[in-house]
Amino acid sequence: MKRKWMVPMLCIVGALAYGGKNGDWTLGPFQRPVDAKPVIKPNAASVFQDPLRNAPVRWEALHTFNPAAIVRDGKVYVLYRAEDSSGAMSIGGHTSRLGLAVSDDGVNFRAEAQPVLYPADDAQKAREWEGGCEDPRIVESEDGTYVLTYTQWNRSTYDVGVATSRDLHHWTKHGPALARAYGGKYSNLKYKSAAIVTKLSGGHLIAARILGKYWMYWGEGRISLATSKNLTDWQPVEDSRNEPVALLEKRPGRFDSFLPEVGPPPVLTQRGIVMIYNGKNADVDRDMKLVPSTYSAGQALFSANDPTRLIARSDSPFFQPELPFERSGQYAAGTTFVEGLVYFQKHWFLYYGCADSLVGVAFTALKT
Repeated sequence: MKRKWMVPMLCIVGALAYGGKNGDWTLGPFQRPVDAKPVIKPNAASVFQDPLRNAPVRWEALHTFNPAAIVRDGKVYVLYRAEDSSGAMSIGGHTSRLGLAVSDDGVNFRAEAQPVLYPADDAQKAREWEGGCEDPRIVESEDGTYVLTYTQWNRSTYDVGVATSRDLHHWTKHGPALARAYGGKYSNLKYKSAAIVTKLSGGHLIAARILGKYWMYWGEGRISLATSKNLTDWQPVEDSRNEPVALLEKRPGRFDSFLPEVGPPPVLTQRGIVMIYNGKNADVDRDMKLVPSTYSAGQALFSANDPTRLIARSDSPFFQPELPFERSGQYAAGTTFVEGLVYFQKHWFLYYGCADSLVGVAFTALKT
């Protein structure tokens, strides 16, 4: 039986598909499924015994969005941000936990009843309570360990936390990614959104070593770079002023006129490092084809031999809110906020948050 999500074949270059109006180095184009619907939605029936409130909580009753994705045992696993109905009825006012869902085809998901990463009575409690664990990105290491970057939010400040797992269910938290760099220089820095550079190997996106190091693009508003030897402790790449290098910044008149923000883990390709990123449209000096404050997605290309060197950057978004469930929800301006990317059954699958409320998927046809 032909699956409804199949799309026409695209141009083929090795194991990757390139193309689209932004240049032959970009990944894509991506297309939504026929009769597209959210693939993960809130579920008020899911109850979790919260270890800090010491009470049952309907942990994914309000919103489910901003997903990471990984391929494991021939299936797609998505870790998604879920908000309960506690706190103020405003963005960032609830407690977030990370849920886990699995799919045989990349489109139809079965969500587990309990969250897998959440605020607890542990060493990260002060950084994660009551705001929670938000907006994950995930990669696999060479030895099969999963490495997760996520936002730690205590309703006062935020940073990027790192956690590792062998099975996607049991996680070890390692604390803020940049906390130990340069003698603690960045221990109090407010920063979010971090994605580790990967390479495609055996159908899996594996953390890539370049010049003997791992590389991670990070930041919201200004995208910077960090390196690591172990995938848990990261050191910002600094400029001549001993500040984090600024690799991508906002551009007046473009879809990212208010800010750029890191998307899913970048991919090392034949042409360089392809980064899919999120751009927020400004209220003034904006992309007039988009509603003010809309989040859409662009791509940037960095040198494979020098991850600090920007080679190209898309002038227009390759993916933006179009469907009703992408334009209505907690975030009224609409978002297609991309955080998950996998290579699965000879296709790229892109997972994204819809208006801070739901999870969607798009894909592109490939052949190896």
